[in-house]
Amino acid sequence: MVKFIIDTQLPPMLATYFRWKGSDAIHTTHFPDGHLLQDAEIGRIALTEDRIIVTKDSDFPDSFFLKGPPPRVLYLRLGNMRNRDLTAFLETRWDTIQELINQNAGMIVLSREQLISY
Repeated sequence: MVKFIIDTQLPPMLATYFRWKGSDAIHTTHFPDGHLLQDAEIGRIALTEDRIIVTKDSDFPDSFFLKGPPPRVLYLRLGNMRNRDLTAFLETRWDTIQELINQNAGMIVLSREQLISY
């Protein structure tokens, strides 16, 4: 089962959506003072629990390009969206995202225009 940790700036309902899709997903607010978790701690959790970080924070992709994986990253470059629009957008690309994860992509970048894996 694929496991995710959803970064603070994304809505907690995204973890619910990922669980609905059959994944193990937690939001940073699941942890005590989770809204204050630093990137290093999120990265440590991702490594320890073998989770993919879902973020819209460029710090994780920057780290990926400087240091490489792990942890693995799903980088959502989508700007602000209503929750229902976000899940609808992900739904149309879910099979491709899963395929890239299964191919062991270290980072997946998802924007409105394209989906790129590294």
